[in-house]
Amino acid sequence: MQRRQFVTQALAATAVLAAPAFLRSALAQEGGIAGKTLSIGCSAALSGPLAGFGQDVKAGAEAALAHINGRGGIHGRTLQLHVVDDAYVPQRTTENVQKMIGQGSAFALLSCVGTPNNTAILPLVEDAGMPYVAPFTGASSLRKGARNVFHVRASYTDEVRRLAQRLAVMGLQGIGVVYLDNPYGREMLEEATRALAEQNVKPSVQAALATDGKNLNEVLAQVAQARPTAVLLATAGAASVGLVRGLKKEAPGLLMAGVSATLSSDGLKQLGEAGSGLALTLVMPDPQRARTALVRDYQAAMRARGSEDFTLGSLEAYVNMRVLAEGLERAGADPTRAKLRNALAGIRNWDLGGFVVDYSGQTPYVGSRYVDMGVLTGAGRFRG
Repeated sequence: MQRRQFVTQALAATAVLAAPAFLRSALAQEGGIAGKTLSIGCSAALSGPLAGFGQDVKAGAEAALAHINGRGGIHGRTLQLHVVDDAYVPQRTTENVQKMIGQGSAFALLSCVGTPNNTAILPLVEDAGMPYVAPFTGASSLRKGARNVFHVRASYTDEVRRLAQRLAVMGLQGIGVVYLDNPYGREMLEEATRALAEQNVKPSVQAALATDGKNLNEVLAQVAQARPTAVLLATAGAASVGLVRGLKKEAPGLLMAGVSATLSSDGLKQLGEAGSGLALTLVMPDPQRARTALVRDYQAAMRARGSEDFTLGSLEAYVNMRVLAEGLERAGADPTRAKLRNALAGIRNWDLGGFVVDYSGQTPYVGSRYVDMGVLTGAGRFRG
């Protein structure tokens, strides 16, 4: 690229970001469409403590995309997905999305990863009027009626309530909570405390685990001193692996239960036998069991990409991409962001084959309340 051209483009992008809100929105209104291609943006942790989730998002979304494009795309347009690494750093997520908006390089957003990361970008998304499908988080704090955001998965509130109910039914009273020491974990602690209170249970210990796990020994000591009968894991990513291993070693027989975000597919593999007996909530059907048309379609799409690595995260991303594609299909041959928003909001009882998405036409747009529970085997799969 010539220096003059580079400088001109850089100044143009800077000018867009510095413009007033109404002007930024107008300039970016139909960005991401060029000829017969439509671009979708995503900022995700492809490195760092939540890299496993980011890799799953990329794998599942690309599998769905390849299948869609192989059938002619949407109204003759090829869909393109651009995933940019943010290493689970909210500031980097913000910068990535600002570039997408400012440069007009994405028509819509899909499945950015992480609660603090999504908290940082939602004001940008709303300001730009950019449709955003399926944030990769179940945080209830992010479900407050945004007009551009279409959640797919059930909320962490739904998941934690399910866990608390199950633990209470088992007659367990000495229940501890270990949570990640960041905005995600602190919100999860509030959710867990509230859900346990509904079951007349007060946490016997509340321990904050650093996102990099550097204080793991202190956390293990806190839990050991409290001697709970069960621990609810409100952690996520790589730190959860060391935590589960440590609790297995220091407190054999301790019942552990976590939410869908507790462990990525990589984390499950790393745990191996140490993960046996761990209970987790599921916001998608079991990706290993082809009992539904959805899972069979997902597995076929993954195999077409040369992968037999069927994971909850990639299944979720596969579903998310299909939801966005359905919105684009309904938006018509000449899509605008307004048309896409209306099309997504109009999705009612859409059955993907054993998994239903329904936005009911009103904010907050939450497509699914599906929550199941599974118990892991030593092979990192869920027991039948």
